[in-house]
Amino acid sequence: MTVLTPSITLGSTVNKTTQAADTVISGGSFHIEAIYPIIDGGRFPVKRIVGEPIEIWADVFRDGHDVVAAALIWRKEQDRDWQRAPMTHQVNDRWSGSFVPDAVGRYVYAIEAWTDEFASWRHGVELKRNAGQDVSLDALEGAAMLTKPQSGAPDAVQVILRQCEAYLETGEVEPLLAPELADAMATSQQRPDLTRSDVLPLTIDRPLARNGAWYEMVPRSQSKVPGQHGTFRDCIGRLPDVAAMGFDVVYFTPIHPIGRVNRKGRNNALTAAPDDPGSPYAIGAAEGGHDAIHPELGTLEDFHAFVEACKQVDIEVALDIAVQCAPDHPWIKQHPDWFRKRPDGSMKYAENPPKKYEDIVNPDFTAEDAGSLWNALRDVILFWIDQGVTIFRIDNPHTKPFRFWEWLIHDVQLRHPGIIFLAEAFTRPKLMKGLAKLGFTQSYTYFTWRTEKWEIEQYLRELTDYPERDFYRPNFFVNTPDILPFHLQGGEPWMFKSRLALAATLSSTYGIYNGFELLEHEAIPGKEEYLNSEKYEIKVRDWDQPGNIKPYIREINRLRRANPALQQTSNLRFLPIDDVNVIGFVKTSVDGGNTVAVAISLSRDVHEVWFPLGDVQIEVGGERRNVAALENLSTGERVALEWGGIHLRIDPQRDPALLFRCLA
Repeated sequence: MTVLTPSITLGSTVNKTTQAADTVISGGSFHIEAIYPIIDGGRFPVKRIVGEPIEIWADVFRDGHDVVAAALIWRKEQDRDWQRAPMTHQVNDRWSGSFVPDAVGRYVYAIEAWTDEFASWRHGVELKRNAGQDVSLDALEGAAMLTKPQSGAPDAVQVILRQCEAYLETGEVEPLLAPELADAMATSQQRPDLTRSDVLPLTIDRPLARNGAWYEMVPRSQSKVPGQHGTFRDCIGRLPDVAAMGFDVVYFTPIHPIGRVNRKGRNNALTAAPDDPGSPYAIGAAEGGHDAIHPELGTLEDFHAFVEACKQVDIEVALDIAVQCAPDHPWIKQHPDWFRKRPDGSMKYAENPPKKYEDIVNPDFTAEDAGSLWNALRDVILFWIDQGVTIFRIDNPHTKPFRFWEWLIHDVQLRHPGIIFLAEAFTRPKLMKGLAKLGFTQSYTYFTWRTEKWEIEQYLRELTDYPERDFYRPNFFVNTPDILPFHLQGGEPWMFKSRLALAATLSSTYGIYNGFELLEHEAIPGKEEYLNSEKYEIKVRDWDQPGNIKPYIREINRLRRANPALQQTSNLRFLPIDDVNVIGFVKTSVDGGNTVAVAISLSRDVHEVWFPLGDVQIEVGGERRNVAALENLSTGERVALEWGGIHLRIDPQRDPALLFRCLA
């Protein structure tokens, strides 16, 4: 069986000749250029959120002096009928229009341009009349235009007939110049030179695609009994705690049977002890593969119970998908041609030289029967969607063919438009952005390693600039099972709080790996890896142990939910604070109605700084006004600005972050 690479229909064009990287040029009399938003000349979809206006801009012009009209057209990719809205001329042949998508899914849009013949006639007549010239012959020409076949709505046709009769009765040109007739003709007259731009793609997502707090949970470590394998029922028991901290997503590491062949021992030892559970990323054993559940976690019914329990506390379930197999995965025997063998006939295990992963085998996407492999992996996603999973975190997607992911994500989202895909790719920046372009909803980032003020500001400017802001949605994880950053290895509470506050306020989507709230920080010396990592063993924790920062996490997530400015990433502006260890910024909500100012300490020292807001403006009743006061989001205390700012004192041992609402 052969599977085809994506054939994404982007629609047809009228009089199309060429398309540049950021410009669409249509032939005939019209040029339609510099369209925004657009990614790589329309090769990849722009991302937006359902229910929010999408502004479309373009240069539209033609030869001569005739009046130009333009419209924005859009539809769902699978639909046939277009919806339309007029575009408005702004300045210098720059036009704009907008529409509000009312459903999640894949869309396409285009721009149409044509000559408004009646408006051109009307404009010419008005110029002649103002110059005192005779327009009687022009009036006859205008009246003749009213007799041509029309395609307008009944109300418009009635206006045209009424004004035509008025002209015939009086012989005066005034009835032909009536504004209501111009409007009726604009929607009714034929458009023989109608020109359409290339059809461009859009992905419309639900709000959780842009804004959410993630809690990464290793399900086998949720038991309260030392040495006992955790179950889905244990995970249900943890949900009140996770919900109380304010998380929107519980993300499970792989929940499938774990291979026994070449199983890894504790701390990634090559030889496992009899009771070692192995790595959950060595997927597949006699009990099943990617569509099976590890027997000690429970049954499929238990998983359904977990999903339902999550719904009761408004939490969604994300599942880790790793496209790799243990040597005893059922696919190894069922589809041996999906995997590579070495010249001596032995199985080719996964490698990232000099590292070797003897407990993992990667499928061969160049195999002769790769089409059935593609379909099988797609069917794994569909299977878990049927079980209630709505989000998929894809492990190391950059090591698999881009065209495979583009096909899979597109296919899945056509069937289930609301599914979210997170790309876990810590690799070269262009590869990470390439994955985002081809369809991944969210992306891991380098935030984990950005610690200096200048690094953070530079990186956020990159992520919030164009075109990245139109396709790359960052998910700022402060730690992962694989990564214990050096800056957390000291176990200092202020540092954990600072990194959490940075992640949760700079990015509208962020995540923590369980244990962060307990300040876990024991590392393998000299490495950014956890000692006694639960990737290779089962842990039991006291989730309420003294010194935890759960109340702090709860408060940060409460402020995020209460302030739409923190529910988006792109509208971000850094403030010039004269201290290299204090970072300050302002964020404004998508609708402009909420503006939040943040100051966060990057060192343990007490800081006293000037917090400048003199030229920051907020929207009040449709007007732009300078910020006049700040309201502390946690305490409610209000402070008026003096000389365009306020003095701040930040004591990181108490709280490294100060968050304010901007008031006019």
